[in-house]
Amino acid sequence: MASKSTNIKGEIGKRFGLIYIGTIVFAIAVIFKVVWLNIWEHDKWVKRINESQKEIEIEPNRGDICASDGHSILATSIPYYEIRLDTRAVSNDVFKKNIDSLSLCLSRLFKDKTEYEYKRALLSAHTRGDRYYLVHRRVNFVELKELKQFPLFRLGRFKGGIITVQENRRVRPFESLAARTIGYEKQSGVKVGLEGAYDKELSGEKGYFIGQRISGGYYVPIDDDSQIEPKDGYDIITTIDINLQDVAHSALQNQLQKHGAKYGTAILMEVETGDIKAIVNLTKDDLSGRYVESYNYAIGTRTEPGSTIKLASLMAGLEDGCFDLDDSVDTGNGKWKIYNMTISDTKKEGHGKISVKHVFEVSSNIGVAKLITESYGKNPAKFINRLHNMSLDAPLELEIQGGRDGYVKSPDDKLWSGVSLAQMSYGYETEFTPLNILTFYNAVANNGKMMRPRFVKKIVDHGQTIRTIPTEVINPSICSRETIRKAQEMLCGVVENGTAKNMRNSTYKIAGKTGTAQLNQNGTYRYQGRVAYQASFCGYFPADNPKYSCIVVVNAPTSGVYTGNWAAGPVFKEIADKVYSTHLELHKDAKHDNLVETKDLVPISKSGYYIETKYVADKLDIPLEFAGSKSEWISTNKTDSTVKIQNRVIDKNAVPYVVGMGAKDAIFILENAGMTVSVVGRGMVTKQSMRAGDLFKKGDKIILTLS
Repeated sequence: MASKSTNIKGEIGKRFGLIYIGTIVFAIAVIFKVVWLNIWEHDKWVKRINESQKEIEIEPNRGDICASDGHSILATSIPYYEIRLDTRAVSNDVFKKNIDSLSLCLSRLFKDKTEYEYKRALLSAHTRGDRYYLVHRRVNFVELKELKQFPLFRLGRFKGGIITVQENRRVRPFESLAARTIGYEKQSGVKVGLEGAYDKELSGEKGYFIGQRISGGYYVPIDDDSQIEPKDGYDIITTIDINLQDVAHSALQNQLQKHGAKYGTAILMEVETGDIKAIVNLTKDDLSGRYVESYNYAIGTRTEPGSTIKLASLMAGLEDGCFDLDDSVDTGNGKWKIYNMTISDTKKEGHGKISVKHVFEVSSNIGVAKLITESYGKNPAKFINRLHNMSLDAPLELEIQGGRDGYVKSPDDKLWSGVSLAQMSYGYETEFTPLNILTFYNAVANNGKMMRPRFVKKIVDHGQTIRTIPTEVINPSICSRETIRKAQEMLCGVVENGTAKNMRNSTYKIAGKTGTAQLNQNGTYRYQGRVAYQASFCGYFPADNPKYSCIVVVNAPTSGVYTGNWAAGPVFKEIADKVYSTHLELHKDAKHDNLVETKDLVPISKSGYYIETKYVADKLDIPLEFAGSKSEWISTNKTDSTVKIQNRVIDKNAVPYVVGMGAKDAIFILENAGMTVSVVGRGMVTKQSMRAGDLFKKGDKIILTLS
């Protein structure tokens, strides 16, 4: 027995010995491998890890560009989603159970493939074991909410395999309104307009996550701890009034179409601040024949301005004491030769001997040229210096890129000739952008104080002001108060007694100047086989207490109508009428020469339901004028003789725009869309708490402010 027991113990000892030796060998092998990997293969494996993991940037939400009310969105980033499927996250049983119903739901939602096509594609992806299979691109938020309730996808990321990748797309809810000034991103990546000027503020700060590379070259987050959230961009509040922008756009577009013009621009400025309340730039697309916003002519195109420059010319002479308004000048029989050039007036038989004031009112080229050449012919530099001192060509230093400064020719210029002074006096051999001219006229309306045009009022973050953009003064006094008074008198005379008598009305007074200039198109004064002209009107209103200034330019009309009073004036008048009719504070300044005349004025009409508006108009015998086809909901614009009607599109998938409507119509639209409405005040809707174009959920509360 002892021998047997000894043998068993020996056998056990041998086995433990082998295990011990094996453990030692294994440990040595592990240590060797670790040392090998950390020393000899260190770089190799670090490289592979780096290749499989990557820091992925997360783009922040770009800030909104808003109208002056702080609510109407001019540009915003709408989230869209890319839907992918991780087939390895889904068990075979669950996949087979849901594939038919999922395919049917996808087909019904997107309507781009049949149920069979979706099923075949999903089965193929599952068979391959795709980790990042693309189901659909550009899915909006509403579609995403519905899609997350579909069979399989409702199980979530880890059981249903659904992967959503957000991307933001920049959109303008009001489409072409002020599109070129608001701006966009070019294919080169360069941003223009306000998008470019305030890119840093709008962009925000990027976030990131550490992603693990999976098949197909895609990266998915390793864990939540590795992610740093992005910081969204700030919003910018512009000076643009979306209602006035809409009116200016429509008025200019209709006029350009009527006269077949090449392009046109209209700018509305607030006198006291220099705020740009509306800016329109429309050019004719040769392929479609439509007018689109493709270039910012208002700030970027310099042309010979024509007769609008006569204001500066005569102000220079008045300031230097060369003549006065009551002095007379002989304009002759309508033609005057200076050196080898003949200057003509539009009145063929001429105006004869008239006062300086009437020279301006009837826009006599001869009268202005004679006055300036007689006053400054021996010292043209004095005239040029006076224009400089009045800041006619002062740099505007706009925040928007692409703006050009005015050009005033100098006697030292190699192209200066004996007729240059005369030519410059009535609008040739000198170049300005429409905004250059408007800024000067605005200074006259502002009693001599020249304001820098302002496009943005402030920068905000979730309603909190981050930075206010102050108003800036270019020149506190472009000339003496006496000269300003005389300039204002001349401008009123143009509308009351001169070339713009067609713009008079009994409600409020307009002051301004017509302009008509032959266009130099690449060295030739012709467009589409005929002599090309540029028509303009620049002025302000109400003339007795100026609040707004405006310029309208119509370039190369082809209808035969090319004078400033008829080609550009009606656009100015329509914009001014809209401002006056919707800004009650202006009415207290109105001075009626004959109160009896006011009883026949067309009443102000709220925007709203077309059928009811037409019913009231028919009963009261108020003429309606339609711009475009008739629709269910409309916007209205009062003129002296009619109420103009335009379509108003109501999008039920986003917050509707109801400013300008009565409470009844606004509440009807919003409640039908599924929103809860609260009303403050009475009258017309002037403000809505939720921005038009934003997405909303059923039951969201919106507050309407009425006045």
